[in-house]
Amino acid sequence: MSGDTDGRIFVGRSPSSEGGAATGKAEYLALKLANRHGLATGATGTGKTVTLQTLAEGFSRAGVPVFAADIKGDLSGVAMPGEGQDWIVKRCAEIGIDYVPDEFPVIFWDLFGEQGHPVRATVSEMGPLLLARLMDLNDVQEGVLNVVFRIADEQGLLLLDLKDLRAMLAFVAENAGKLTTTYGNVSPATVGAIQRALLVLENQGADKFFGEPALKITDLMRVEPRSGYGTISLLAADRLMGSPRLYASFLLWLLSELFEELPEIGDPDKPKIVFFFDEAHLLFDDAPKALLQKIEQVVRLIRSKGVGVYFVTQNPLDVPDSVLSQLGNRVQHALRAFTPRDQKAVKAAADTFRPNPRLNTAQVITELGKGEALVSMLEGNGTPSMVERTLIAPPAARVGPITPELRQVALAQSPVRHAYDETLDRESAYEILAKRAEEATAPEAAPAPAEAEPQSGGWLSDALGGLFRRGPRGGMSMGERMVNQVTRQVTNEVTKAILRNVLGGARRR
Repeated sequence: MSGDTDGRIFVGRSPSSEGGAATGKAEYLALKLANRHGLATGATGTGKTVTLQTLAEGFSRAGVPVFAADIKGDLSGVAMPGEGQDWIVKRCAEIGIDYVPDEFPVIFWDLFGEQGHPVRATVSEMGPLLLARLMDLNDVQEGVLNVVFRIADEQGLLLLDLKDLRAMLAFVAENAGKLTTTYGNVSPATVGAIQRALLVLENQGADKFFGEPALKITDLMRVEPRSGYGTISLLAADRLMGSPRLYASFLLWLLSELFEELPEIGDPDKPKIVFFFDEAHLLFDDAPKALLQKIEQVVRLIRSKGVGVYFVTQNPLDVPDSVLSQLGNRVQHALRAFTPRDQKAVKAAADTFRPNPRLNTAQVITELGKGEALVSMLEGNGTPSMVERTLIAPPAARVGPITPELRQVALAQSPVRHAYDETLDRESAYEILAKRAEEATAPEAAPAPAEAEPQSGGWLSDALGGLFRRGPRGGMSMGERMVNQVTRQVTNEVTKAILRNVLGGARRR
């Protein structure tokens, strides 16, 4: 239904003035322009999730792998055949297509390892910039964190999980005085602040994310060999929403890894992989300028790697203008203009579309029904089409979440079930620093007892020490002979002195 039609994905149909939607203009997303990124916005309950599923199915059917964050579990139904609900059959009739149920290859992922395969990254892969944002560090603390990474790199200490980072922080704090001359001021108090932030991060469950085996990007880029469908990777994000910084940092890390690993391919006939980032505003909320620049850079340059990025959010104002300008394919569901900010959002959304003289875009945005959207896709040489009011095509797979039992069946049949489910803990900074500390505090070994020396000539023999070793045949040593000679001389002199005193006294009498 919404799959690859001559290099295009059928999105929906715009009603004609004569015969309604069934005879109106068909709206397509061109696969060769899908790496120019996109945006799907709209208020809660207007049909964004169904639109996201329709697009994901279309990419999968075209052999393009998809990664999507599943905020409420609603996308998990894409793993099961569709059920032909009344509203789906009716919508198909309205836009002039036949309803054909379908199912798609799905791999479930979960940063906490509860509803999918664990997703892990090493601390080194995440890097100090993203970690600093994740822990909400100030500039001084971020600088010390950079020092920690630098020292670990210079000393060959692997930073794989949070206990490695904690051990490195303790090492830097203990040696702060020695490190200051080389790396600048490293205050133990600053290190302590980072350690406290790290503890908060652990309490949010981030310790499950950092470690090995780390996620291989190639496992997100699988194509099912029998059907030729691209695998849809779904990240369970319902619990993750309780840690919005972790969610945002993970998404940015994922984009950065793709940017680093994938080769330049220019503009391919279809993307290598497409990402849908739901609740996209979490990427940008309170992000420092350096991080916003990195996001903008990655979004701008990753297109040439054959990667399409589609942001899904409620309000187009959630996305900075520098990023918004990079998003060529647009789907705008209804917005409500109850507050001044809402009215500003409506005007901003209307201004981003190529005008259609037959539509008052700003007015239509507030009038759209559920499953309707304003659509403008890139066409031809990359110029956006005029905005059209469109009935979005329904998904071919099941709409709504699957049961936990069916999810477990899918996990048991997953092609990566043996690759990530067991944690790997190899020797890294924590083990090496612990070993060093143990060696430094171990008591020195007592010297081996010397062999008992035979009795010698008393105090003088003891004083002369090594001179009293026995000869090779057990005879007197040189020292003993010297002592005996000296003793005889002293004895003779003492005897003579006594005799002189005795005899001299006798003569005087």
